[in-house]
Amino acid sequence: MITRLIRRTTKPQARGGFDRRLLAPMMLGSILNPVNSSIVSVSLVPIGAAFGAPPSQTAWLVSALYLATAIGQPVVGRLIDLYGPRRLFLLGSALTGLSGLIGVLAPNLATLIVARVVLGFGTCAGYPASMYLIRSEARRTGHESPAGVLTALSIANQTVAVVGPSLGGLLIGLGGWRTTFAVNLPLAAAGLLLGFLRLPKTHPSREREGAAGLDLPGMALFAGMLISLLLFLMEPGTGRWYLPVLMVVAAAGFAVRELRVAEPFIDLRVLGGNVPLLLTYARMLLVAVVSYVLLYGYTQWLQEGRGLSASQAGLAQLPLFLAGIAVSTATGRRAQVRGKLLVGAVGQIAVCLLLLTLQPDSPVWLLIVIAVVAGVPQGLNNLALQNAVYHQADPERMGSSAGLLRTFLYLGAMVASGANGVFFGARADTGGMHGLAWFMLAIAGLFLAITVVDRSLSRVGSSSSS
Repeated sequence: MITRLIRRTTKPQARGGFDRRLLAPMMLGSILNPVNSSIVSVSLVPIGAAFGAPPSQTAWLVSALYLATAIGQPVVGRLIDLYGPRRLFLLGSALTGLSGLIGVLAPNLATLIVARVVLGFGTCAGYPASMYLIRSEARRTGHESPAGVLTALSIANQTVAVVGPSLGGLLIGLGGWRTTFAVNLPLAAAGLLLGFLRLPKTHPSREREGAAGLDLPGMALFAGMLISLLLFLMEPGTGRWYLPVLMVVAAAGFAVRELRVAEPFIDLRVLGGNVPLLLTYARMLLVAVVSYVLLYGYTQWLQEGRGLSASQAGLAQLPLFLAGIAVSTATGRRAQVRGKLLVGAVGQIAVCLLLLTLQPDSPVWLLIVIAVVAGVPQGLNNLALQNAVYHQADPERMGSSAGLLRTFLYLGAMVASGANGVFFGARADTGGMHGLAWFMLAIAGLFLAITVVDRSLSRVGSSSSS
């Protein structure tokens, strides 16, 4: 299906169109993080049982990945802007394979958390590299890259993100939870092969220019700011007051540095003047909170609150995958985003209201309805936000801008992970699921409000904006 979509909207390279040889590494690189984000959702309960760890401890398997990725995405994106995608893509693929090996051999939960940190850094290159290549192909051909490429990227990410629980349940049924880490070994090997054979080499002069524009102090301050924030979000409390203080200090130092340096890591002057892009980042954070509470919290409730097995919980999410793909395919060729975001916001509110009706003996048909309704915003929001960044960001900083979009996604995922811990505690029961649903409803309402008031969205994807 993805291949047919691309063929309808691209031309062979020889005829001056998008170079199709880039599609395979682009797709593979961009799905590495989503597949590992979603596949672990059905692994948390069996991993906890294996090591005698409650949900508050296994939640670190989620948090560790997002902590590493939230920091690494814009950093690696900036390196891609400066050096090109090939070297970073190959390094990321190698780290992904290493994380799989560590996970397969891990003797305890702490080692598994280390594996997830390595995985987080390893999967940082795929998405910003893909967005960089789309923009560079547009520059090479003199034409905007076809909408089908962005749509195919979005569909590929949604496919693996939503099919991940089903795949994870199948793998656990076949060989236990360690198979959900082992899956990264063949994926990494494929990434190394495709990256080596198909990604363009960087010209030496570009490497010299990149070295001159590498803002290491800015990157370090950015990392310190995010580490402090995310560690606080993982376990908020008055006893950890020093973390917000450290975040504010690092943020102040980062702002001073970026406003004074000639080649900043993140150009705050340009970013601060680009209000539509900032609102897109905010929307991504809100969308991610709802999506990841649904992915992790709801999946855990299916197992502990509803009594399904890991395999059954994964299958219960399958209608979400089918609905999301259908919606993305039907709407993907339209670059306009405002209507998609409005419908997506209403869809998230509808899902939250349905979650409030859940009971320990809820019928299977209700679980199917929830998954189908959730697939509508899943198919609309991510695609629309991806298109928005492509049109709103500075083309010369496409890699870092795409990385920042993912950073806000993982900030939202971290908020979701913290919310799961707060509302569930020792067990994912129905009362906790209802509390999460009210929390999600507030976030979805805020997302709808921001989308309604943002009139700049009507220009995204229109002929005047390109």
